[in-house]
Amino acid sequence: MTGALLKWLINVWLSITGKVCRFSAYPWLKGPVAEHHEIGADFYDEFARSNGYKVVSTKNGGLLSDFYSVLPQNERGRLNKKVAHFYEHTVQYKLEVWSQWYRPMSFFAKILIRTVSTKMNQLNIPLYPLETSRGMSNEVLHICEPESNAILYACWLRKSILSGKVVYSGFYSSCVIEGRPFVKVVFPLPEGNVTVLLKAEVQADGSVALVSHGKKMGEAGYFRVRKHKSDAVKVRRIPLKERIHVFEDGEGILRTDHKFWFWGAKLLHLHYKIMPV
Repeated sequence: MTGALLKWLINVWLSITGKVCRFSAYPWLKGPVAEHHEIGADFYDEFARSNGYKVVSTKNGGLLSDFYSVLPQNERGRLNKKVAHFYEHTVQYKLEVWSQWYRPMSFFAKILIRTVSTKMNQLNIPLYPLETSRGMSNEVLHICEPESNAILYACWLRKSILSGKVVYSGFYSSCVIEGRPFVKVVFPLPEGNVTVLLKAEVQADGSVALVSHGKKMGEAGYFRVRKHKSDAVKVRRIPLKERIHVFEDGEGILRTDHKFWFWGAKLLHLHYKIMPV
């Protein structure tokens, strides 16, 4: 009942406050949406089948075929090549992850995850460190055009090995908005999705930070999208900030500090250890 009430409130909030955006003006808002309640691991096949695409399981590929393309031209020379290799050959790595939630915002986030995310089998962010004590699976699928084999999306499916729950079921691609490149991530939801635009910034030490800090449409940020018409969607910007810092530590190991803030308050810190398989 709690989950059903939360979903209803979210949909009402979107219907009342969402901005109608046409794809002709905002083409980057086009993305996968789910037609039914549960997302899970089978959604990629369903999406490809319903749109005439094909799914290719990759043993060598990654989330982006060319990570340098999402960087500003003047920053590309500073990038640590290990970071680029991880994004271009993601399946060649295994992930260990630890999580830390922060009060008071974590109380509301955990209710949402327990009552809504678990039912959808999507965005099951670990609530306790031991949930990921055995690591996370790391599978990348490519959704391609059937004739040209052009990659439309790289699909990153991550599950908790201990519980088998889908932590993230996302569609990764790149896009350019008003001359600025972004990493675009879409998390399908029933009758809509969450679309995230991440701006890549190379740091002085060669590491990279992917940030969602923006202020308006077409800038980095989190956007809750809901179906409206065939040529338009309703969109509401979410006051969620994200920073993904991928770096090489003193022992040559890749690590990631993945931090979230909601309304400026610290919400969640995920730390990943990224090791070659």
